[in-house]
Order: sequence, then structure tokens, then C-alpha cells
Amino acid sequence: MSRLVLAIDQGTTSTRAMIFDRESNVISMGQREHRQIYPQPGWVEHDPLEIWQRTQEVVQEALARAGVPGRAIAAIGITNQRETTVVWNRLTGQPYTNALVWQDTRTDQICAQLEREGYGPLFRERTGLPISTYFSGPKLRWLLDHIPELRADAERGEALFGTLDTWLIWWLTGGPRGGAHVTDVTNASRTMLMNLRTLDWDEDLLQLLRIPRQMLPAIRPSSDPRVYGFTAADGPLGAAVPVCGDLGDQQAALLGQAGLQPGMAKNTYGTGCFLLLNTGTEPIPSKAGLLTTVAYRLGDGPCVYALEGSIAIAGALVQWLRDNLGLIRESAEVEELARSVEDNGGIYFVPFFSGAFAPYWRLDARGVIVGLTRFIHRGHLARAVLEATAYQTRDVVEAMVADSGIPLAELRVDGGMVRNEFLMQFQADILGVPIVCPLVSETTSLGAAYAAGLAVGYWESQEEIARYWREARRWIPHMPAAQREALYAGWKKAVERSFGWVEV
Repeated sequence: MSRLVLAIDQGTTSTRAMIFDRESNVISMGQREHRQIYPQPGWVEHDPLEIWQRTQEVVQEALARAGVPGRAIAAIGITNQRETTVVWNRLTGQPYTNALVWQDTRTDQICAQLEREGYGPLFRERTGLPISTYFSGPKLRWLLDHIPELRADAERGEALFGTLDTWLIWWLTGGPRGGAHVTDVTNASRTMLMNLRTLDWDEDLLQLLRIPRQMLPAIRPSSDPRVYGFTAADGPLGAAVPVCGDLGDQQAALLGQAGLQPGMAKNTYGTGCFLLLNTGTEPIPSKAGLLTTVAYRLGDGPCVYALEGSIAIAGALVQWLRDNLGLIRESAEVEELARSVEDNGGIYFVPFFSGAFAPYWRLDARGVIVGLTRFIHRGHLARAVLEATAYQTRDVVEAMVADSGIPLAELRVDGGMVRNEFLMQFQADILGVPIVCPLVSETTSLGAAYAAGLAVGYWESQEEIARYWREARRWIPHMPAAQREALYAGWKKAVERSFGWVEV
């Protein structure tokens, strides 16, 4: 029987399972959405049990479509929405409450207090991260402070914490019957709790946030030949399959893009928008508002680091246009609507719904639309929605060049929004560099598959997987430089108008 690799991609809006062969071809896929829960403004939640149910369904769907049993899978890799925080009971597997999603801002007061007390430089130095509602540590502190009995259970070792990779690996490998409680270095690096140099939980930061160490998962390599655990025989695969790959979604996309050399960069266009630059085996502290983070660690090899710029709202803004305003029925309609006008009519949409992320990091920012006149109609708004993603990407690229000193030669792209031809061409125009899309655009899943396959020898080396990267499409910039700079100057003015909207 031909052996294959399974990747589970647990994203912000849906979960998918993809099966790959040795040449990196997609054999089959299953995908299902889960609910987005908004209890009050600024709060964003997911139901962890619903996500586990969707995971089982998509795995079985992918196997059925491939026409293979679970025993045909050589290894399983997990990739996940990062920072989203789950706490559950070790004995029962029941979550104490819904997961707090990375977009959730209820920890703004915790973060503001830490900043007032002067801890910003400490977190930057130890973790490479600014103090922000974005990350898992403050979310876990909020849960410990607000969920009855959670702190007592955590101190007894009964309550477990994890991001979604940890939650799924625990269930896949047995759950309450001895499931593996682990995470990898990439996900751990997004918690505000892991020391970037020791690759372990930082005791000083745990004490500062009053987090019991015993509720935290073990930190393992992203590709682990020792294997995190094996799937339960009565689980969705019906066989004992090694689970041995784990990366946060953006790091998985970098691996899937074969961004294995220092200086290589990729941008993933999904719910949010995330640009990573491989900086090699030494972490580079950012002075321009980026994150210093872990890119991956393969087996016992050295840890590879990255600079990252994180944009909270990209594809989510198109969903907002669809779901909140009803201007389109399907997300794909936004491109045709944007093309119905020759330009943006002078308006800019700054989608800082949860504050400004990289490179600004302003908790007091909120979304604004500026430049409105009677001339503006729905086509201009649709165009401004798409342009906002390209402008935010340029913000991050400029910060990345400032930190690294390396001018961008091209940008490898992936994610759902690369299908939007208007956006990709505008992105090339506003950056002034080529945009390159690979043949397999869902590189997040592919990166998770690579991590798992490398762990069991399915792929022999990094060089082998780099050979499988193939270009599918390239967009060349056509916009005159003067027009590019004038449009970007307007964006920067609009961004300034978003600051100081709320008190923090």
C-alpha cells in the first residue's frame, strides 16, 4: 500500500485535513467551518469540543476521498491558529469555557497594567514579543482570574492549558486516557511565556502572570523523530499513526513555501495576514515593531528564527463586508465589485477592529473609513477593503527591511486570498516587487505535512522538500512609482486617524 502523509490545519474559521504524497501533490481534502462566537464587543470565542468534532469529521472525509484506510498514513502533522487559548480538565477532557481566540481583546487591562508597571522591555527581551492582547499568556491569566475553580484545579495538576495544536494532539493521542500534553517551539513562542534562547517556559514571566507551570504543555521540536504520541485505535483514523509534526500556521506556511534559507520571506493571506522572514539560527531583536519569533526546529537541529509582521484583519474584512453589511453574498464577489470602479474614490479603510498590530502595536486604535464623499458607492468600499490588505502588508515589509537591512527581491504568497487577481496585482504594484504564488497554494497544510514526514523519514532532507516547490503564477508591478507613493501616503494619513480612539 502506498504511504501518504496527513496534515490537519485547524484555522480560525474552519478545520481541514489534507493528504499529500511524496511529490507534495494533494491527494484529497476535507474541510468544515466552525462557529464564531462574539459574547460582547471585543470578545471572540470558539467552542473547543466543536473544533475536535470537526477535526474528526474532516480526517474521515479526507481518508474516504483518498480511498485509503488510516493505516496508509505514515505520519500526521498539525498546524493551527496560534495564540487561541484553551483550558480543560485532564480527567474529563471538558473545557472550562470556550477558547479565547487570538483576536479577543478582553485582556486589554491586564496588558495595559503590565505596560504601566514597566514590564514591556522584559517581555521583549525574553520572548521577542510586545505586551499585547494578541498572545496567549494574558488570555490564560484572565481565565485563571475569572473561571471559578480553574486556579485550584491548575495548581493540583488537573487543569491543562494549550493552544489548538495541544488540544488536538491531546485528543488524537488518547485524551483522558493518557493523551500527550505537548506543544512545539513555534506555538510556545507565541504565548509571551517562552524564553527565546532557552526554548523553555520562563519562570520569571510565569510568576509575573501568576500562571502555574504544571498546567503548561511540554515544549518539543516542530518535527520530532521521538514522536509526540500515536493516534488511538478507536479514533478517527482507526489505527496507531505517529503524530510527530506541529507548527503554528504561519511557520508551517514558511516551511511549506520552502523558506529554508535566511532572507527568504512569505506572506499568508487568510483571516489575518502574516509575513515571515527567515533570519537563521540567531534571533534578531526588532526595532521597527515586528515580532522576533521561532520559525521552526527540525529534530535535534538548531532552532531557526524569524521576524514576523502580524495583521489581524485581512480576509476577515471581506467576511465583515459580507456578513455585517450584506454588500456581497459570497466572499468571491468582492473582486468583481472592486473592479467596477477605476480607483478607490479617495477613501481608505483601516481595519483596526481589535487595535493595531505590527508594526504599530496600538491598543487604542480602532477601525476607520476616511475620505467619504457623496460620490462614494459600494464599489469604492469593496476596493478599499482589498487595498487595505496590500497597504498593511507594505507597512510590515518596510519594517522588515529596516530591521534586517535586506531589501525584498520578491514575495512568496499563499492562502485563500491569492485567488483574488485584483488584490495580488495591487499588492505587486504597492510594493514594487514581484508577487510569486506556488503551485500548492495551501502551503500551511503542506508545511505541517513536511514536518511530520521529515520526522519519520518519509522525506529524507530539507533539500528534498525544497526541490518540490514549484511556481504557479507571478504578478509583476506596473504602477508608476509616483502613483504608488501618493497612494501609500494617503494610507499613512488614514492610519494616523485611527489612533487614540479608545482609552486603555
